[in-house]
Amino acid sequence: MRERLVPLMQEVQQHLLNELIPFWLSHGVDDAYGGFLTYFDSKGNPTGETLKTLVCQTRMIYSTSAAHRAGLGDGKFADIARQGVDFLFDHFWDDTHTGWYWTCQQDGTPENRSKLTYGQSFAIYGLSEYAMATGDPRGLEMAEETYKSLTTLAADGTHGGFLEFLEEDWRPKRPGVYGGDRKSFDVHMHLMEAFTNLHEASGNALYKQDAEYVIDLLFEHIIHQEHGTGVAQFALDWTPLRQIIFRDVWGSDRDAEDDEGRPLNNTSFGHNVEFGWLLKHSVDILGLEPDRFKPRLRPLYDHCHAYGIDWERGGVYCEGPHDGPARERNKEFWQQAETMVGMLDALLVFGDSKYLDAYENVHRFVMDRVINHRVGEWYPLFDANNNRVWDYLGHAWKINYHTVRAMIECERRLSRLIAQYPEA
Repeated sequence: MRERLVPLMQEVQQHLLNELIPFWLSHGVDDAYGGFLTYFDSKGNPTGETLKTLVCQTRMIYSTSAAHRAGLGDGKFADIARQGVDFLFDHFWDDTHTGWYWTCQQDGTPENRSKLTYGQSFAIYGLSEYAMATGDPRGLEMAEETYKSLTTLAADGTHGGFLEFLEEDWRPKRPGVYGGDRKSFDVHMHLMEAFTNLHEASGNALYKQDAEYVIDLLFEHIIHQEHGTGVAQFALDWTPLRQIIFRDVWGSDRDAEDDEGRPLNNTSFGHNVEFGWLLKHSVDILGLEPDRFKPRLRPLYDHCHAYGIDWERGGVYCEGPHDGPARERNKEFWQQAETMVGMLDALLVFGDSKYLDAYENVHRFVMDRVINHRVGEWYPLFDANNNRVWDYLGHAWKINYHTVRAMIECERRLSRLIAQYPEA
């Protein structure tokens, strides 16, 4: 086992220390106005686009804070995160209605003033990480203010969970593509992540309670009762619905072939394994009983192992049914990143070498095809035959949140695994 793990660890360290970290120490900061510019072409050059999204601003704060917390960047990442926090506080916060705007222009002028729960969750996540990394009390203070607004103004007191698409004044948006009548796996998974981080940063039992509430809700309503994998979208009363693409998006969403949305029998390999390792992290941070969750973790990983991994060409597909082979066979960068972390987590929890087989498969695909080694970041999308579909390295929704986080988390897990197999 050790002879398999050590070379993998060396490749992860090489990429993290000599490619990703140098790239992000020199890219992203908006020297003119502060905050982050996130649009880079295939050569790592700025594209000239300047829209600033709440998701990318807060994810950049998270990633630079996490990198500093991991001892990377010789202190420079703390300064990068701090200037990002300054810009966020000065321009994205709504002093009238509270909460964070969805997008701003380069100079900080609000453009889309909507309050989307997805963005609020990443403000909590990023600012609590910043607080733990730097000790700056503003981080925890504003993470807690965000939590108060979210839990007061977006909580669904009738059906549980949280509304996700709201206007500037926190009124629910219209139904359909505006999202006012929908809830999702994605948003509630990240609320679990955010509340867990807030509890870790503060020690406040209230946030632990709410993190546990969301975990219970995920398993009661969102995780498929038979298959143990995630259902993407729901009506407000948790009736499963076909997954549609909204007007306000937070990723490079590709239109579904069916105008009515993706099939109802559909799940995301990336979200399932990401939820698996984030759940394990929450269990550890919140001090919950690990054995209680092991039966719930295994289906998330086994489904991806059986149906999501391209065992012939490498990598993990995007989506497919809960009970059969992948349907959307494109390979997206973030799903590769989360599968790498998830499969190492599964190996640590269950000790089954099949998870190392899956990790090695995706690791090799990422190292050989996905990473632009000359520049340092990852390409976003490949087709089923590993042909590159898009070649940019950053845009409105893609920065270093998945890539830097995955490499830090993989290094930690590989170190733990290698320590279990000392040299002969």
